Amino acid sequence: MKKQIFNPFLPLNEFIPDGEPHVFDDRVYLYGSHDKEGGDTFCMLDYAVYSASIYDLKTWKFEGISYEAKNDPNYKERPYMYAPDCVKGNDGKYYLYYAMSGNRGVGGYFGPISVAVSDRPYGKFKFIGFVRYKNGDLMLDYVPFDPAVMNDDGVIRLYYGTQYDYEEDIETFLKNDELITLEANMFGKTKEEIIEYAKRDSVNGAITATLEDDMLTVKEAPHHIFEYNTRNNDFKDHPFFEASSIRKFNNKYYFIYSSKGNHELCYAISDYPDKDFKFMGTLVSNGDIGYKGRSEENRLNMTGTTHGSIEYINGKYYVFYHRLTHKSDYSRQACAEEIKMNSDGSFDQVEITSCGLNGGPLIAKGKYSACIACNITNGKMPHGSNKIFSEHFPNVNNDKDNRFIGEITNNTLIGFKYFLFDHNKKIKLTYRGLANGYVSISNDLPDKFIKKVKINPESDFKTIEIDIDFNSGVKPLYLYFEIDGLLDLLDISF
Repeated sequence: MKKQIFNPFLPLNEFIPDGEPHVFDDRVYLYGSHDKEGGDTFCMLDYAVYSASIYDLKTWKFEGISYEAKNDPNYKERPYMYAPDCVKGNDGKYYLYYAMSGNRGVGGYFGPISVAVSDRPYGKFKFIGFVRYKNGDLMLDYVPFDPAVMNDDGVIRLYYGTQYDYEEDIETFLKNDELITLEANMFGKTKEEIIEYAKRDSVNGAITATLEDDMLTVKEAPHHIFEYNTRNNDFKDHPFFEASSIRKFNNKYYFIYSSKGNHELCYAISDYPDKDFKFMGTLVSNGDIGYKGRSEENRLNMTGTTHGSIEYINGKYYVFYHRLTHKSDYSRQACAEEIKMNSDGSFDQVEITSCGLNGGPLIAKGKYSACIACNITNGKMPHGSNKIFSEHFPNVNNDKDNRFIGEITNNTLIGFKYFLFDHNKKIKLTYRGLANGYVSISNDLPDKFIKKVKINPESDFKTIEIDIDFNSGVKPLYLYFEIDGLLDLLDISF
């Protein structure tokens, strides 16, 4: 059988969220944060880089640890490195931009933006300083968080920012001392500074600046790239929240970001790098919310933070994003989908799948980890927040080297998209758990199950073989559990 690749496309014990893919020469490099499997806060590990040939996206190479958090001067106070980006400077070297944070995000909005450099795109990188003004003052304007950077035909452009979730207009905000104090504490600024920002154009929002060729010194002062107040413009239903990313395709600028909904990557387009961005839509949601009209209540996974971008690789466009595991936002894995550009330069929202970068469906032969399921829901999946959930619901998890979908509860639907079936007559499921009930199987619509099989309690993983007559062709595979108790699903095989 030909080599295949699935989502998540890195090894199942690797957790690199906030992906920024960049093509340098004939390889695509994935830069991102580095979560710990089963971690208890965001971005616990040092940066690591993976790469692949632009001609073979099925084979990703671990390039090693590219940069260690201890190299940053703010390491002791804020030891975790958040979402980075990398750019090739005019001198031919590679520059890494990132922001430091403390436990569970505390201090992550304080800045400054750090910069490291390497002669190679995969490192190792060496710390060289902070983004600063010509007089040496640190660049702390607005909220220096989630930096993105591009070399725009020799012009080094920096993007960053965040938006705190409040609904008041500026006039109302200026009368609310509690909110002013909250923002001051959150963003590491004085109340007087917050008030001055509010009078001018707000401390929140998507920001851009340009840098000198030294990659550190501000050349053009920071400013908003689109109107902050989104209530009366195209951004009102998907306002900017965080995760700035920037691309240039066909001489147009694409600003990619995570919306206030926090489960989706959205984008805006402009003819200019620093103004007149028009909201265009959603690229991907890690719960398929919005895809073909799907509502938040009917999300197909636990949803939560997402961060990523688009990259043009060997004649095709791909959107990179991440999914959540371990019932938290703290263990996130890199996923990707091919996404097609329309004739007007727009993109339609793409469905999340199990086959991702495979270039087509997976072959319904052999064994697959259950963890490649792209839909995992019991019909009431939560939206992630800055915590680890304690209640039971199905989730990707691990027990040492065993990685599985754990805590499968009653009414759980697990979906794999897509397989190429060829008159398959048997399927095997490996599971464990002290549960009684049934599993129903389909490779058609999720409500057209063609086989219902008894599930018995098993304290250790056991494989059961099921006779079944699958429809041939490219189709999803759905498993639906009606059980009393909890189950773990390790793998499936055909």
